Amino acid sequence: MTTAYDAIVLAGGAAGRLGGVDKPAVRVGGRALLDRVLAACRGAGRTVVVGGRRGTVRPVVWAREQPPGQGPLAALDAGLLRVQAGTVLALSADLPFLDEGTCRELLDALGGAPDSEAALLVDADGRDQPLVAAYRTEALRRELALITSAHGTLSGLPLRLLTQELRVIRVTAAPLASFDCDTWEDIAAARTRIREHGNVLDEWITAVKDELGIEIDVDTGVLLDLARDAAHGVARPAAPLTTFLVGYAAGRAGADGGPEAVAEAARKAAALANRWAAETDQGKQDDAG
Repeated sequence: MTTAYDAIVLAGGAAGRLGGVDKPAVRVGGRALLDRVLAACRGAGRTVVVGGRRGTVRPVVWAREQPPGQGPLAALDAGLLRVQAGTVLALSADLPFLDEGTCRELLDALGGAPDSEAALLVDADGRDQPLVAAYRTEALRRELALITSAHGTLSGLPLRLLTQELRVIRVTAAPLASFDCDTWEDIAAARTRIREHGNVLDEWITAVKDELGIEIDVDTGVLLDLARDAAHGVARPAAPLTTFLVGYAAGRAGADGGPEAVAEAARKAAALANRWAAETDQGKQDDAG
């Protein structure tokens, strides 16, 4: 299912429990928290970031509630002025483990339930996460207008008011998708998590691709096997040099090559490394004879 959508990312707030630092700019795994969230919603037609302007890994539309610092409902309202699609993702900017898969689950859940107006992520404790959610844009506008009418303002009101009258479906996704960083302890836990053995390679490859502006999907297993063959069959320094040359060759194949160009270049280089190793082994046998 392919749902056209926009995204609103809330990147304001005082970050009081972090000592007032610019929380969206805090880095986890070498990437700003905001950039990590922007990567997760990269499929949005338009991404509106509500908060102070800063450098980001990809272009966004900037918005700000006036005056700043009025809370999440006012920030959402400011973001809605800039969106165009009939569906909108609402996300906070402090979600280091949010990924495209979770965003797509929310969008697909909403798209598959025509009578629903929102799809909310539910965390491991069963709590709704209104800022990890997909909404029908007009329903979101309606609710914010009704809350404004009832209270005279959106400033300082709790986020839970947003979903009390909406027709909501709930989605249970990856346990860490809703993990947010409110304290330095949270930041430390996130930094430790991405360096764990089972996560570190995927995290590193994603970080490098974002840093270089590359969106190609790469089979890391193929490249690791190639590096091993080059290191064992030729010489240890051959591993990084060979993988670089494979990347260069795939790049010369052009954008149409995609992951297949990487796989084909890796296959050829691996075959060469194996032939090289076979000759070396044959030479040793000849010398012994």
